[in-house]
Amino acid sequence: MLTFSLAQLNFIVGDLSGNVVRMEDAARKAAGDGARIVVFTEQALTGYPPEGLLGESVFLSRVDAALLKLCDASRATPHLYWVVGAPTRRKRVGGALENSLLVLKDGKILLQHAKRLSLDFGVSGERISSEPKPSTAACLEIDGTRVGFLIGGEVWGGAGKADPFAKLAAEKPDFVIVIDASPSFVSTRKPRHARIVEASRQIGCPMAVANQVGGHDQLVFDGASFAATPEGVVFEAPRFEESVSTLCLREGAFLHADGAAIAPLPAFGLPFMEFCRRQIVLGLRDYVRRCSFGKVVVGSSGGLDSALVLALAVEALGPKNVIAVTLPSRFSSAGSVDDSVALCRNLGIKLFEHPIHDIVMICEHGFGTTFGEPLGGLALENLQARARGMVLMEYSNQLGAMLLSTGNKSEISVGFCTLYGDTNGGLAPIGDLYKTEAIRLARYINEYAGCERIPNAIIDKPPSAELAPNQKDSDRLPPYPALDTILKAMIEGEHLCAEDRAEVMAALAEQEKAKGGMALIARVQRMVWKSEFKRRQLAPVLRLRPLLGGNGRRLPIAAEYDHMSIAIPAMYGG
Repeated sequence: MLTFSLAQLNFIVGDLSGNVVRMEDAARKAAGDGARIVVFTEQALTGYPPEGLLGESVFLSRVDAALLKLCDASRATPHLYWVVGAPTRRKRVGGALENSLLVLKDGKILLQHAKRLSLDFGVSGERISSEPKPSTAACLEIDGTRVGFLIGGEVWGGAGKADPFAKLAAEKPDFVIVIDASPSFVSTRKPRHARIVEASRQIGCPMAVANQVGGHDQLVFDGASFAATPEGVVFEAPRFEESVSTLCLREGAFLHADGAAIAPLPAFGLPFMEFCRRQIVLGLRDYVRRCSFGKVVVGSSGGLDSALVLALAVEALGPKNVIAVTLPSRFSSAGSVDDSVALCRNLGIKLFEHPIHDIVMICEHGFGTTFGEPLGGLALENLQARARGMVLMEYSNQLGAMLLSTGNKSEISVGFCTLYGDTNGGLAPIGDLYKTEAIRLARYINEYAGCERIPNAIIDKPPSAELAPNQKDSDRLPPYPALDTILKAMIEGEHLCAEDRAEVMAALAEQEKAKGGMALIARVQRMVWKSEFKRRQLAPVLRLRPLLGGNGRRLPIAAEYDHMSIAIPAMYGG
């Protein structure tokens, strides 16, 4: 029998001393639970992903010192093996760094294994900072059990000349441990589980995966560490929270540390809306606090998007740390201001009112005086958005509250936003949610709370920026259900899960058959292509999907797209 603990902790990138303390605390708990092995996650020492920090010589010197401190800390639990992820220096002149798995015990490094397959999915930039090592198998005998070790990217990298499964299978391990730092995206749970079960069958033994949890810039890691046999996944740690889960392996089967059987896993993961809520809340909380902000400020327009961001911010940070500002213009309806008042009352947050009429009038007058013509049309609309952005940034600068951007993915994708106006902010919490999904999430938050956190009047009213008389989004955009269908097909493509792809393809087929459907598809594509320059300048977006603007999906800005096919299904084999 072998008892081990999977420690999914919320490590902070760059906080070397703090990360050592986190591991010390978890190791003590694991030892108290009777574990012989405590398993931490990939790059646990530095936090993941460390990105460009690994190019800084001062930081690397601190990593070396922290690793020595970590080895020394393992002396406090002399009977416990620590499995730790850390960057190490390759042992040759001018050698690159290695993404390593280390096994520590009683102050000594018993095993060091470097990742053999490095992947770059627009997440880690790992190829820039580390060099994959030639394929070797890492095994260590612990209490009569032959334990093999892998690092996440080796598992997800698939078969090939450097196939780690075949190498490890030749060593005939009894158990394999994987340290991982896999970001959480929509529908990643099932493929993760399937890949490890496949690996378990190929290697011929049970496996356990320790995965990081927490928000790191745009990425969120959900934890959900798990254990699997060739028959399937039998244990999963909590998602979106820290935990130290102690299990024992007896005759090829996993049990709880006390020998009790593990309850069967639910067949399905979190519902989509619950996944979005928890992912955004965790990512928002960690991002704001790690950027050293105690509070956030949001422009409350009385519309759906700002209401949703406020509700999520309250859950993440608490009502005392969320401030709302309503900034009415001469085009704002009384209902929008009243809706903001009702929303903030429901959420228990303070609402300030700062009219922008005088600011806009001064700018209008100045423009007319200088250029000899009145300001109107889109320029006047954008002026209002920029006046609001200016006031909100004044508040942010004066009182030290991070401004949250409230744009959704539909608007951002087609450029239906104002640079230096509603795009201002340090983070865009719902920037990876399409408009129809934002509406669904608002309704779900009310259902989850069992009360009307977001007034139904806000959810039900037609979307409008209220920058001109009687303005509605539908004046310039296709209806959001049609727009989102086209955008999902165009942007997500093959990264849509099977269920979503079937739904999107069916809706797209109907769109193509409709009168003017192909012209609408072409129009949306042109809007996306022409808006790349805006997307490049937006605040970081909390990622819910594998692809996103910025690192995940980049288009050339100065390019000609007229030659592109408008047959969206052909883009991904539809």
